Amino acid sequence: MTPVSGFGWGPFAEGLAWSAGAALGVMLATFAVALRVGVHRIVDVAWGIAFTAVAAVTFAASAGHGDLGRRLLVTSLTALWGLRLAAHIARRGRGHGEDPRYEAMLAKAPGSRNAYALRKVYLLQGALVWLVSLPVQAAQYVPAPPSALAWAGAALWAVGLGFEAVGDAQLARFKADPANRGAVMDRGLWAWTRHPNYFGDFCVWWGLFLLTCDSPQAAAVSLVSPVVMSLLLTRGSGQRLLERHMADRPGYAAYMARTSGFLPRPPKRGGRSAS
Repeated sequence: MTPVSGFGWGPFAEGLAWSAGAALGVMLATFAVALRVGVHRIVDVAWGIAFTAVAAVTFAASAGHGDLGRRLLVTSLTALWGLRLAAHIARRGRGHGEDPRYEAMLAKAPGSRNAYALRKVYLLQGALVWLVSLPVQAAQYVPAPPSALAWAGAALWAVGLGFEAVGDAQLARFKADPANRGAVMDRGLWAWTRHPNYFGDFCVWWGLFLLTCDSPQAAAVSLVSPVVMSLLLTRGSGQRLLERHMADRPGYAAYMARTSGFLPRPPKRGGRSAS
């Protein structure tokens, strides 16, 4: 990799403020809608929208400071990922009440449930959007056109989006069949990894990070993002929390024994779960 000079720390720092405002604005608007409809689960829809807003605001703020091709590439990839995720979550949650995760959290609220939700859900997620989106922001201030490494990042992003989209579609079809009620999904991508959507997210964010790597400064300031996302997916609110919830479901222990927990690999012998 040939180092590229010219990363604009001053414009980048100013852009960080604009992106923080964009993330906060999306979360506060979502909080207002949640108060009106009476459920806080819609914040999950806002997650992808907030990343899209950050990418769009940073694209505008970085005009004249970064390569246009790279700016268009990272903004388009982020918006496609974020809007697909938002649409999927919106469809999945249509007609449902409050998410049990938020219900359990708010049941422990000291004082106003809504004020607690604002602090612990909306503002926290807004801060995470700002932090995790650092590669999206920093890449737009890199003055060099996308290199082979950047295009490799775009390819890794595409692998990740494919895992997410295909895995979500397969699971939706599985759940729509009444014959599968109470059964463990162990088909398609779900036979290769217990969490194709989380693995996809992992690839998306490491791919976006590679778009910063033509500038050592941009890469250094962005590395925290895929590291934090990887920890959230594998150790935080992702894999670990979901598997704790699924542990008592009939057939899930056998599914865990034969199926990779994260990185895709062929399932161990033993056939499909009958449950």
